[in-house]
Amino acid sequence: MKKPPGKEPRDDLTVTPPETWAAGVPAVVHALGYSLEQTSPKKTAVDLLTMNQVDGIDCPGCAWADPAPGHRHRNEYCENGAKHINDEATTRRITADFFREHPVSELAGRSDMWLNQQGRLTEPMVKRPGSDHYEPISWRDAFDLLAGELKALDTPDEAVFYTSGRVSNEAAFVLQLFARAFGTNNLPDCSNMCHESSGFALHETLGTGKGTVSLQDLHHADLIFLVGQNPGSNHPRQLSALEQAKVNGARIVAVNPLPEAGLLRFRNPQKPRGVIGRGVRIADRFLHIRPGGDLALFQALNRLLLEAEDARPGVLDQEFIRDSTSGFEEFAEHARQVSWDDVLTATGLTREEIEQVHGDVLRSERVIVCWAMGITQHKHGVPTIREIVNFLLLRGNLGRAGAGACPVRGHSNVQGDRTMGIWEQMPDSFLDALRDEFGFDPPRAHGLDSVNSIKAMREGRVKVFLGVAGNFVRAAPDSAVTEEAMRGCSLTAHVSTKLNGSHTVCGRTALILPTLGRTERDHQAGGEQFVTVENSMSEVHTSRGRLKPASPLLLSEVAILCRLARRTLAAGPGNVPWEEFEADYSAIRERIARIVPGLHDFNRRVVRPGGIRLPNPVNEGVYRTATGKAVFTRNTWRTPDLPEGHLLLQTLRSHDQWNTIPYTADDRYRGIHGSRRVVMVNPEDLSALALAGGDRVDLVTVWHDDAERRAEGFEVVPYPTARGSAAAYYPETQVLVPLDSVADISNQPTSKGIVVRLERAAARCLP
Repeated sequence: MKKPPGKEPRDDLTVTPPETWAAGVPAVVHALGYSLEQTSPKKTAVDLLTMNQVDGIDCPGCAWADPAPGHRHRNEYCENGAKHINDEATTRRITADFFREHPVSELAGRSDMWLNQQGRLTEPMVKRPGSDHYEPISWRDAFDLLAGELKALDTPDEAVFYTSGRVSNEAAFVLQLFARAFGTNNLPDCSNMCHESSGFALHETLGTGKGTVSLQDLHHADLIFLVGQNPGSNHPRQLSALEQAKVNGARIVAVNPLPEAGLLRFRNPQKPRGVIGRGVRIADRFLHIRPGGDLALFQALNRLLLEAEDARPGVLDQEFIRDSTSGFEEFAEHARQVSWDDVLTATGLTREEIEQVHGDVLRSERVIVCWAMGITQHKHGVPTIREIVNFLLLRGNLGRAGAGACPVRGHSNVQGDRTMGIWEQMPDSFLDALRDEFGFDPPRAHGLDSVNSIKAMREGRVKVFLGVAGNFVRAAPDSAVTEEAMRGCSLTAHVSTKLNGSHTVCGRTALILPTLGRTERDHQAGGEQFVTVENSMSEVHTSRGRLKPASPLLLSEVAILCRLARRTLAAGPGNVPWEEFEADYSAIRERIARIVPGLHDFNRRVVRPGGIRLPNPVNEGVYRTATGKAVFTRNTWRTPDLPEGHLLLQTLRSHDQWNTIPYTADDRYRGIHGSRRVVMVNPEDLSALALAGGDRVDLVTVWHDDAERRAEGFEVVPYPTARGSAAAYYPETQVLVPLDSVADISNQPTSKGIVVRLERAAARCLP
């Protein structure tokens, strides 16, 4: 057998100064270089020239919105999107020979980067009890095996059905329908670990879990906040929208513990000023905030707005507050008591910096606040977002053009999954609609989210895990606990395009069910199919693959789920036409149209250029809250207790990474090359800890249980992180995030706020 492709991340760290701008010609060079390593020039061209175009392939890389038809570039993609889509289109293949050569015990010691580089999965595989190898299995036998395990459970709640935001609307709808027809609401998803806090906060205060802005709103805002996000690496096409906003006169305030390149300046490689000029400055102000200090910042801004209204009536939108909100008096009383000493301690900012931002707010008629996981992955993530909503409500910056709330989501269809019913707590209105449409009564008890699914597997209450896309084991917190929980299952099964670490953490029996990628043509009995997705701005549009499937044995996600449902459920319950759904996805969309508000006449409307924008009740002046109005809230925070000699760790992705999968060991925007086992620490903190750049340390979590969580062998890199904090790469540091360290209310893991100590690494023998 020839040597497998790909290399393990090397461990020869080189550090250069962080970049002060993002994109430009280097982004084009890196994107094309990686793409051509993976696939042919022809496939690269087909993918890139159809990506994010009308009737083309929706980029799976992120959920950023596309410009309106007629306003899209011929090359409507970013560096990371180009890498991701051609990573999927790779010519490398994993066959049965690979699994005969590599036992699972060996693969478990490989990095996700190496596993990913082996190529596309090509046929169903099974690891049987007691075996250390995957071996081929027919689709028929795979479905019989999985269906048999499901039917043998004592209760449907002994199974969980996990999905990632890479899944299409059609597959997501079929998955939740199958789970509920089977009898459970155990539908954990990746949103449990990324934007769950956003959903809970926005539902409580605005009556909807989604953002309220469009791309046009961003273009015409006067002031835009970028809070706890890194658009240059995680949502690069957002930079084009911010560039347009700056051209139109907007000011931008960036709030982040690290001065990321994409927050500072953007060189658009599709414009002369981005190629031969200096590009566009993004942040007019950069607030170098301590991790988790954002709630205190917005409370200080809200106090300043209240005081400005006292001094000069008219600063607040009193008519909007009176007619469209509730809870203002209680909120205002609380906000006026916010202590400046507490604010400055929590934020690490000066009062002058905060007052300068207050001045920007007063000069702005239209304000948008964007945020991402730097906000949601804290213990007080929900209160922070509620405080952001308070800030927007005070001056009526909701429900009108150029203003609003903008949670920036990562996976391309993570928002669509929720619209389709992938949530363990779907409201009765949705479940009633399923009942009326399909003739069975779905279970009403709330199911398990991601964290509670891990606990249930660990305790033996869940025995079967089915994951549709994603890399659950690596994305989840408390890696050792998660792995132990998964290995305790009777069966684990993953619907996947490529190999990842989750395939090496097996239940007693394990299945790999290979599926079509989004880049590939999907032929079914009813002809060639397309799927649909929903972006961060509630726009639903089509995605149609163009490439020949990587293997004739691949099935689509819809086909896999429909066949599994038929095997498992046989004649019931209800009258779900699984075979019809598999043959023609328009049949699925017809049923979605009768169940999901805003998607009426789905099949006809979605094929129009630009697709469908789902209505947001906030933009119509409707608030589906307990009071029937937007809700002001009172929010408190508690600064994490940092014992002397400890730091607050935030986990983050490198630039050359898609979710849990690094493409290389480099992070060029941050100046990190050749290693991922690094910890970035402010030089002043290093001095206080008697450490220096190049020292080897172990990262050790400080938590109230007795378990030691240790990430070994990290190299110290002096870096301009906020004082008292450190940063290291995900998923390597997920081992440090305790399963019980979750956000209040949302139960989302707190991967941006882990108290750690740095211990000098003990000398270890080389293997």
